[in-house]
Amino acid sequence: MKLGIIGLPGSGKSTIFEALTQSILPEGHKGENRIGTIQVPDKRVAVLSKMYKPKRTIYAQVEYFLPGMMRQKRDQKIWNQVRDCDALIHVIRNFGVYGFEKPKPYHDFQAMNQELIFADLVVVEKKLENNELHRKRDKKTSPQEVSLLNQCLENLENETPLRKCLDLVSANQLRGYAFLSAKPMLVMFNNEDEDDTIPEAGDLTSREDCTVIRGKLEQELAQMSVEEAEEFLSEFNITASAMDRVIKQSYELFGLVSFFTVVNDEVKAWTIKKETQAVDAAGMIHTDMQKGFIRAEVVSYEDLMDAGTYHEARKKGSVRLEGKTYEVQDGDIITFRFNV
Repeated sequence: MKLGIIGLPGSGKSTIFEALTQSILPEGHKGENRIGTIQVPDKRVAVLSKMYKPKRTIYAQVEYFLPGMMRQKRDQKIWNQVRDCDALIHVIRNFGVYGFEKPKPYHDFQAMNQELIFADLVVVEKKLENNELHRKRDKKTSPQEVSLLNQCLENLENETPLRKCLDLVSANQLRGYAFLSAKPMLVMFNNEDEDDTIPEAGDLTSREDCTVIRGKLEQELAQMSVEEAEEFLSEFNITASAMDRVIKQSYELFGLVSFFTVVNDEVKAWTIKKETQAVDAAGMIHTDMQKGFIRAEVVSYEDLMDAGTYHEARKKGSVRLEGKTYEVQDGDIITFRFNV
C-alpha cells in the first residue's frame, strides 16, 4: 500500500511524513521527493512467529510518498508523481504561525481539492481530444470509454471529485487512468500541540473521512526511545502513535484486511482488499499459484489460538478446505495447494 501525502505549502507535510515514518531529513534537503516504508503493526504476526519459530518473519508494509516542491500551481509533472499512489493523505494546517493569517481549514481543503480536479480534467479532455482525432481518421475507438469519459468530464466540470462517483471510475475501461480525485482520501488536520479536536470546517467532516494529528508533537514522539515514548504518550493523553493510528484508519478507509502464510520457515502477512477471492489472494504470492490453484487450506487466527496448535485445530475440525471463490477473511492463515 502506497500513500501519497499532499497539502498546501506550510501545512506541515514534511512534519507529518517524519511523524509517520520516523525518518528525519537533514536541513537543506527539504525540497526532495521522500519515500518511507514502515511495517504494519500487527500483534498476530508476532504471536505466529513465536508459535512457529520461523527463520524469517515478514510484516505487511506501508509506503508513504511525499513529493518534493509541491506548490499550488497547475503543473501536471507534480501530480504525475502521485498517480501511482493507492490513496492520499491531505494535510491541512490548523495551527498558528507568526506572520501568517489564521488557519482556514475549509478554504485550504477546497483549494487543494480543486487542484486534483483540474489535474484530472486535463487528462480527460486530452483523452477525449485524441479519441475525436482517431474517429476522424477512421481509427478504432471505444464508444463505451468515450461515454464514461464524458461522464467524468461532467462531474469534474461541476467540481465533483471522482471519489464521489465510484461506480463510474471502477468501470474496466477507466481503470488505467489513475485519476487523482478518484483516490480514497484521508483528510488530516494538523493541529497545535495542545489541541486534539476537529476544527470548525463547515460540512467537510460530514463529506470526507477526517482525522486530527498534532504534527509537531508526533514528530518529536517519533524520535524518542520506547521508554520515553510511553511516558510522552501518557502525558499528552495519546492512546497510540500517529503511525499506528493512521495505518488503522487507512485500512478501514480503503477496506483492507490481512491474511497470513506459514511456509518454508517463513511467517508472512499479506494485505488485500475485503472480498478478495482465494484464487486472487494466491496470485499475490505467485502467478503460478493462481494459474494452478487447486484449493486453499484455511484456519482462522482465532481458531488457531483457541486450539493451541495447527495439529489440534485440524483435529477439532477448524481447518477448512476452500475453493477459488472463497472470500478471504481478516486473520485467515492459508496454505495454498496448486499444481503447474
